[in-house]
Amino acid sequence: MSLLDPAIWSGRLFIDGWERGGAGEYPVIEPATGAHLETLGAASVDDVRRAAERAAAAQVAWAAAPYGERAAVLRRAAQIFAEQSEEISGWLVREAGSIPGKAGFEIASAESICHEASALASLPYGEVLRSSQPRLSLSRRLPVGVVGVIAPFNVPIILSLRAVAPALALGNAVVLKPDARTAVSGGVVLARVFEEAGLPPGLLCMLPGGADIGEALVTDPRTRVIAFTGSTRAGRAVGMLCAQHLKRAHLELGGNSALVILDDVDLERAASIGAWGSFFHQGQVCMTSERHLVASSIVEQYTAVLAKHAEALPVGDPASGHVALGPIIDASQRDKIHSIVNDTVAAGARLVTGGTFEDLFYRPTVLADVPTSSRAYTEEIFGPVAPIVAFDSLDEAASLAADTPYGLSLGILTGDVTKALALAERIPSGAVHINDQTINDEMVNPFGGVGDSGFGRIGGPEANLESFTDVQWVTIRGELASYPF
Repeated sequence: MSLLDPAIWSGRLFIDGWERGGAGEYPVIEPATGAHLETLGAASVDDVRRAAERAAAAQVAWAAAPYGERAAVLRRAAQIFAEQSEEISGWLVREAGSIPGKAGFEIASAESICHEASALASLPYGEVLRSSQPRLSLSRRLPVGVVGVIAPFNVPIILSLRAVAPALALGNAVVLKPDARTAVSGGVVLARVFEEAGLPPGLLCMLPGGADIGEALVTDPRTRVIAFTGSTRAGRAVGMLCAQHLKRAHLELGGNSALVILDDVDLERAASIGAWGSFFHQGQVCMTSERHLVASSIVEQYTAVLAKHAEALPVGDPASGHVALGPIIDASQRDKIHSIVNDTVAAGARLVTGGTFEDLFYRPTVLADVPTSSRAYTEEIFGPVAPIVAFDSLDEAASLAADTPYGLSLGILTGDVTKALALAERIPSGAVHINDQTINDEMVNPFGGVGDSGFGRIGGPEANLESFTDVQWVTIRGELASYPF
């Protein structure tokens, strides 16, 4: 029997094993072809309650287990991702519209996430503190209990696992709500991997569903931390609910990241970097290079070279041949992209190439002379669109790049690294990549944004400890204390 044999999970969700969903079933659709791939169980609000209750009960023994047991489960999970990469990749390609290279990157990253998480289990978890009194004073980090994870459709394995794996390694239980559009890749895969890795029952529950399931997960009294990745609009709602219920929230939200290109670059290499930053996975990445800010002395040349790169990229079904871009996830997202492009052209931008689609396949698009008041400049597009704006000075470049409520990632291309570092200090951003594009992530580093791109960090030992544990202060006296009462 294969890891993802539908006989195990078809029409089901995962709480205390595979079971029917309280809200029935729904179809898993391949965006490239419209084909019905499989069926999943749809969660009900009562399923969320049962899952949180089961997770809380299972977490007590898991937190008390020797750290080596938790680490071993994470290491076995990493091994399963490696061994089952071909089968998992097939689902990423067909369900999420990933090209095979992107699918391979996700699976390799999943291995890395699990290996890094396994090391968390054996980290020192406290420190000895000074005290002015005759006692031992120390702090220690304890698991929060149940972590709720709400993940998006675009990079479904990584954006689920990067919270699930460290939370489990640190002794927590997890209730995961993957995006219903990619719930096999971002949900079933994780549930099956950890099931096969020997994770005890109840510690990872997987509930596909919509906004009502997310709200139930956030408001359930047993979930103490919520890790959410998604749009800024949805993140605001999650953040408000967390505040009302006094829960910690880690929100990785949208972006409108700038790629700043100075006038001392190699145009071919810069355009290749820009094309990857804007068109990778059809632009459906929060860190996508959404605004190309280009020195005015080279903007025309850069625009022409970028357009040449865009026109050479094949678009089509990633399961049927070699393509660089697959489908947009659904018609609603495609129509939003097209609306932004059309509105920006109507506002005065020049359509250099692209701006057309067939079914869910949107051509990589380059827009020049983009007004800074237009939608392509001010909004997160989440599609394969590269808006270009010229600047005349470093001061103007800094002002343009910072002219957004978002602050997720920043790229600066230049032969003068010192100049780039100074420029980066003037632009609020959770990440800066000099001489590279904005889509960069490594599992050993803390990741997150500022402003409307959210708050909190996940990744790397310090950030993961901060995210998924609570600090407890402990004092110890050798004998009973004395008081004057």
